[in-house]
Amino acid sequence: MCRTEFQPDPDEAEDAEASNAAFAALLEDSVEELYDSAPCGYLSTLMDGTVAKINTTLLDWLGLDREKVVGRMRFTDLLTMGGKLYHETHFAPLLRMQGEVSGIALELRQADGDRMPVLASSTVKHGDAGEQLLIRTTLSDARDRRAYEQELLRARKAAEEAQRQAEADRARLQDALAVLQQSLLPSALPPVPGMETAAHYRTASPDRLGGDFYDLFPIDGKRFGFFLGDVCGKGPQAAAVTSLTRYTLRAAAVHDPDPVSALTTLNKVLVERYTGGDTRYCTAVVGVIEPDAETGHTAVRLASGGHPSALVLRADGTADFLPTPGGLLVGILPAAPFAAATTTLAPGDTLLLYTDGLTEARTGQDRTSMYGEDALRAFVARQAGQPPHAVVQALAGLLDEFGDGLDDDTALLALGVPATGPTPRTSE
Repeated sequence: MCRTEFQPDPDEAEDAEASNAAFAALLEDSVEELYDSAPCGYLSTLMDGTVAKINTTLLDWLGLDREKVVGRMRFTDLLTMGGKLYHETHFAPLLRMQGEVSGIALELRQADGDRMPVLASSTVKHGDAGEQLLIRTTLSDARDRRAYEQELLRARKAAEEAQRQAEADRARLQDALAVLQQSLLPSALPPVPGMETAAHYRTASPDRLGGDFYDLFPIDGKRFGFFLGDVCGKGPQAAAVTSLTRYTLRAAAVHDPDPVSALTTLNKVLVERYTGGDTRYCTAVVGVIEPDAETGHTAVRLASGGHPSALVLRADGTADFLPTPGGLLVGILPAAPFAAATTTLAPGDTLLLYTDGLTEARTGQDRTSMYGEDALRAFVARQAGQPPHAVVQALAGLLDEFGDGLDDDTALLALGVPATGPTPRTSE
């Protein structure tokens, strides 16, 4: 058997030769043709800016004839008025000092009056002796970039306007919430003969309604009712419960001053109003004070519904919690048991009520530790013997120190007997 050598197909050989010839033809462009038809604008100018050479691409951009430009116009004549000013004050001085500049934004003035944004890069050509001969400049079309920048600018302005509108809306919302919040609190504490009173309310966020509440009001000519508490939740629903709770407790205390009776009535109202899966509840301390002008002492009777125990600050510099037996959350069970506790405030003594936003504030560098009741008792013990407004002011300063560690709203109510006589004083 004989073997024959492989012979290429004549047609395939001809196709390969044609392809190679076409590729070679692409490489035969002259340097002058590459310069004249480049995708960028090119020009060379004398040192005074007179155009000595310019390519067709740039002439087409400008809409000008070569004979009207070369030797007759300067580079600055091709620019807009703003471009001329920038060229004279920045571009040209920088070019003379450095010998080259790159990526400078300018605008060409086209024959039809339109403007064309370009990015200019120039370099100075030197002779053998170092003398400056001419300036070579490359101009890149920046119309797409300008459109992109303008679109970004429009988007930025739109975003800034949206942010301003959002901030204005937030400010209006905060104003509305502040007004609504104030409507859920007493505008002022009434004067109590033979006593001083003070209150303070701090919201954890101005963007939401708080659920804490307090009040002090006359029952008859001798006794005054008071309460302080915390509704479960935040926002409009909690505000609705707060409003219902305040008016229920006031009405109940006027009908029957016994704190246990007032809490029992509130518990019944909440259970009946919020049934099924929409259970709403609160914690509360309800009490009655009865100052005695003859002895200078004030009798206190109170009951608690799941609320932190009140603190009694004595004139001798001690501070202790007032134990309140029993006391389930108000609104949880149809028949919740409540029990009363009593104490007497002598001259210089103060009864302090607070919500758990104070004791549950996060402290420490890592903001993971709760402030706690022991720390609170130690703090107020240092204020013992001070009038109620001083105690509340000190606690308000403590809340300021907590800063972003304060996750919940805080309400404070202090009722005290003056150490130097029965001069009524209130502070909020």
